[in-house]
Amino acid sequence: MPNDNILHPTSAVRARQPWFPSGRPGVGALPEHAAHTGLGTWWTDHPLRPRAAAVSCAGYAVLAGDPCATVPGDLAHLAYCYAVAPDSFLPVLGSAFVGIVPWERMIWAYRDPVPIARPAPAVTVRPLALADAPAVRALGPDLAWIAESWGGPAGLAASGRGWGTFRDGRLLSLACTFFAGSRHEDVAVATLPEERGQGVGSACLRALCRDIITRGRIPSWTCSRDNHPSRRLASKSGFQLIHTYVHYALGAPVTGSRPLAEAARP
Repeated sequence: MPNDNILHPTSAVRARQPWFPSGRPGVGALPEHAAHTGLGTWWTDHPLRPRAAAVSCAGYAVLAGDPCATVPGDLAHLAYCYAVAPDSFLPVLGSAFVGIVPWERMIWAYRDPVPIARPAPAVTVRPLALADAPAVRALGPDLAWIAESWGGPAGLAASGRGWGTFRDGRLLSLACTFFAGSRHEDVAVATLPEERGQGVGSACLRALCRDIITRGRIPSWTCSRDNHPSRRLASKSGFQLIHTYVHYALGAPVTGSRPLAEAARP
């Protein structure tokens, strides 16, 4: 019997949005982000009468539906992703990948606006423009993850969803919307190691949050429970904890199928 499961272009997300409710914070905004940007991968177990679905982008995945409609080999393309799924999916995930590692996460929402930090006079805080793509790329491979949800440095720079702190034309820190939903925008910050602790990350993060609020949306922040520096930055920047959940770091596919995702995200 032929296998009817299919990888759809992300435009198909628009037609199947009931699988994933709109307006969710954190990684819950991933399906809306994929639908809006056309980035990522959409999978269903059947092209016309789906019972299970998964959408992935930038190394993260969200699954929904009936896990009984899924066989382990169907999910090989999610290898090395961080997956959010109902507990009912755990048996099929356990059979699909060499290892799955649970990771407790926290979602914060922006509640208490605080004054934008004022870095040193030589530092400029401003929104990114397309011409800043080389500066985003110059952050280096260790911080390249921050542009992945926009397809790379050029996509992020042109998105209108990023702010940076600059000194003498060099990008020191970048804050951006990582997943843009209809109600929440989940944000991320990347700062050069030698510039951390100087307030440059806080400055561009708070400017980004003000921009998101101007668009009529709510900034959200997602981090590991064990990431204490990230939790401190969220707290001092006006975020309040609203939810905890568990996602799963997926290993190699047991089938040996070539995965679409090549590496886990920090």
